Amino acid sequence: MAEPYYITTAIHYPNGKPHIGHAYEMIAADAIARFQRQAGRDVRFQTGTDEHGLKMVQTARDRGVPVRDLADEMSGYFSDMAQRLNISCDRFIRTVEPEHYRASQAIWQAMQDAGDLYLDRYEGWYSVRDEAFYEEKELTEGAGGIKLSPQGTPVEWTAEETWFFRLSKYQQPLLDFYAANPGFIRPESRRNEVLRFVEGGLIDLSVSRTSFDWGVPVPGSDGHVMYVWVDALTNYLTGTGYPDGGELSRYWPAASHIIGKDIVRFHAVYWPAFLMSAGLALPKEVFGHGFVLNRGEKMSKSLGNVADPMALADAFGVDALRYFLLRDIGWGQDGSYSPRAIAMRANADLSNSFGNLAQRTLAFIAKNLDGAMPGAGRGDPADAALLATVGEANAEFVRLFGDHGLTQALEAWMRGVFACNQYIDAQAPWALRKTDPERMEAVLGTLIRAIRLCAITILPVVPAAAGAMLDQLGVEDRSHAALADEGWYAAHAATGFRIASPTPIFPRLEIPEEEPAA
Repeated sequence: MAEPYYITTAIHYPNGKPHIGHAYEMIAADAIARFQRQAGRDVRFQTGTDEHGLKMVQTARDRGVPVRDLADEMSGYFSDMAQRLNISCDRFIRTVEPEHYRASQAIWQAMQDAGDLYLDRYEGWYSVRDEAFYEEKELTEGAGGIKLSPQGTPVEWTAEETWFFRLSKYQQPLLDFYAANPGFIRPESRRNEVLRFVEGGLIDLSVSRTSFDWGVPVPGSDGHVMYVWVDALTNYLTGTGYPDGGELSRYWPAASHIIGKDIVRFHAVYWPAFLMSAGLALPKEVFGHGFVLNRGEKMSKSLGNVADPMALADAFGVDALRYFLLRDIGWGQDGSYSPRAIAMRANADLSNSFGNLAQRTLAFIAKNLDGAMPGAGRGDPADAALLATVGEANAEFVRLFGDHGLTQALEAWMRGVFACNQYIDAQAPWALRKTDPERMEAVLGTLIRAIRLCAITILPVVPAAAGAMLDQLGVEDRSHAALADEGWYAAHAATGFRIASPTPIFPRLEIPEEEPAA
């Protein structure tokens, strides 16, 4: 059986509709999942919504609706977005599901059996917006003397009876684990932040609430519900069938948790400590990506610059949006978008370069060869040189993409596409049609080979468009192994396959006028 690869996004908090940051995380994780499937891995990909916590209670109260109704409505928007953006998840999980309650209570019981939970009184600083506790030393002072968290969110003093988790007990085990597994937290900047935090000392963590009841009940402790991050993090286990077995042994530990950089602490400190306490294996990797900025500014409802990803997908197409986000926003770094930038990038790379290359090649074959696959023709060193260049570019894509170099991988892919365009312009098959038809066929056959390689390679990023292009070529095997299949062309031509007059795969987009900054 192929090596399992379990990848997850953070489950998104649905106290509002999804924004472009949620879309970015889903798209990136989806592209990685698709890439690993191409590599022959047994992939499980999970996303979903995290629906408990005080923020949901407050939002529902402000809207005058039951909190479960709010959860159902808002989770639906995220599920719809996943479908609209062609997210190939195997499971869209909701934390209100009964099986998730069982999983959360099971890990709670395991931590309690380990002696790591105790009842006491909590007094300290809490950010409702982050659903997180902060120590005094982490706070800064905002306007009007308001205390702010490291994320810039207001904190308030909270006091209540609560269950505590012995997080302090796991300070050294965590540091030992980080040292033994240097690739556990990525990129390196996130790892350094976590190391500094843990080395600074850990205090026990409040892990239950009595001030509201919207959450997973604490087993055997009436009036207490679990701290939202305990049940939220447990979703990754729920998806494998924990605690009943299911596919836990097949997919756990997770290969990669893809999350925003603002929640790395929860995934790289709290989560591994919970798992250590429960006697469960730790995930292999936590990758904290950067923020998507609106022309350099962090998105905020108060600034009116929060982007609706569904509107962007409708305006520019799903694949154009997917390509832009992975090509222009360095993976692991913050990056900016604008409608104008999306259209310009899609036109430059997809429409003008790759799409136009494929369109004019296939249309020329359909018109001048009646769609028949070109014959061997009279070869030239330029043919082998192009295929070598494209092969190297696509091999570089595979190497980089497999190690989280998503943006660099797409740059490598474009080198192959540029080489194809230089080749077709230099060889000019439209001129050869009259002067050297035999050579023309060799050129067209070389181009088909190169286009096939480029389309297979880019498939995880623009699955619908690249898939349609491969359909036009009659390509069935779209795995990484197919990239090394040098006998494909001759075998395919021998079947008598004909290329129909092609439909443009990447239509040119209208460049919108740039709006003034908010």
